Amino acid sequence: MPYCEVLKNQTGGDGDAINDNGIRIFYRTYGHGSTKVLLIIGLAGTHESWGRQISGLTGTEKPNDDEIGADDREFRDERDGVGYDGAGGIEVCAFDNRGMGRSSVPTKKSEYTTTIMAKDAIALLDHLGWEKAHVFGHSMGAMIACKLAAMAPDRVLSLALLNVTGGGFQCFPKLDRQTMSIAVRFLRAKTPEQRAAVDLDTHYSKIFYGVQEYLEEFVGSNTRRVILYQEYVKGISSTGMQSNYGFVGQLNACWTHKMARSEIEVIRSAGFLVSVIHGRHDIIAQVQYARRLAEKLYPVAKMIELHGGHLVSHERTEEVNQALFKLIKVSEVKISPFDWTNLPSKGSRYSGTEMSCAITSTGESNASFMFKVLEKLHLFLLFLFGLFVLAYEYARRALRRLRPAARVGASLT
Repeated sequence: MPYCEVLKNQTGGDGDAINDNGIRIFYRTYGHGSTKVLLIIGLAGTHESWGRQISGLTGTEKPNDDEIGADDREFRDERDGVGYDGAGGIEVCAFDNRGMGRSSVPTKKSEYTTTIMAKDAIALLDHLGWEKAHVFGHSMGAMIACKLAAMAPDRVLSLALLNVTGGGFQCFPKLDRQTMSIAVRFLRAKTPEQRAAVDLDTHYSKIFYGVQEYLEEFVGSNTRRVILYQEYVKGISSTGMQSNYGFVGQLNACWTHKMARSEIEVIRSAGFLVSVIHGRHDIIAQVQYARRLAEKLYPVAKMIELHGGHLVSHERTEEVNQALFKLIKVSEVKISPFDWTNLPSKGSRYSGTEMSCAITSTGESNASFMFKVLEKLHLFLLFLFGLFVLAYEYARRALRRLRPAARVGASLT
């Protein structure tokens, strides 16, 4: 199995000490070609979560480390780069972040930050011998991709950020009855079956398309929910449930993530283009935070909003893959950022359908103040929500302890 050994005693760009004692990052490559793409997955995900993008970009689902015969090799070469008319096809690398899958699981949460994990990704690029690559990240992986782009802009050909937020309180889900129910179920999920059922409701939107919602649409004789549930159970069972160390560590990476103004400026001036791709109905990473990041990256960024949830890369596979192909293609012809972006210039009003209207410069200070107030209110409500979840779990466990005592008392009487 292919592993990348992370060098010991590195120092992150933000001063984060990387005390790696034999950290190994599990990865796989797919396809062959001169165009290189690095895929960085999000919290609790593995490299397999990129399956639909891997097959879409390379035309194959078989990793290159599989032992294959000459006939199969010839067949694979014919399929490489399907849908892409660039020279030489595409080679993709997807990997398991530290704390998940087959990669190492450090026990200290301080060993998980987006800066440290971006160092892991850079070490993987070095290991592969890739001088430059298109870097695509999803959710936490998009945060890591941002850090990578700021730390090593000369290694990045283009940047795609799927369902991204700015970290910190922005990582908290939308506060409503649905997410409260999902949070409780997530905490109680102890088996692959329970976790798969929660993930389906977390990753996909509840918005109706035509008559039926996405998960309830039939594909052949089964609904998508049934098909995806089986896939999720199989995937979780093969890698195992994420350990508490891994989950708490990756959560810490999300919570402590922050892009400084200087880092944003590095990305803006680096010379590569950015696509910010988001599901409008994402209850985990809310779309307004992705819009704000895209606006900060003007004029090199383009905002693409699609009907979908947190896993918009699965729910709207064709549209996402087309957007990724387009980003690769325009990056090769070196078009002007102003011909790429669909964002409003500073001080102008935008009325497009892919983004909400931008505020004018005259009202920017007042709007900024109100946004900060709303942020603090949202954080306070999330704090109350956290207390509710903790109280629920405490009460549930207390009742569980009381039930045996009640049965003993009843038998004595």
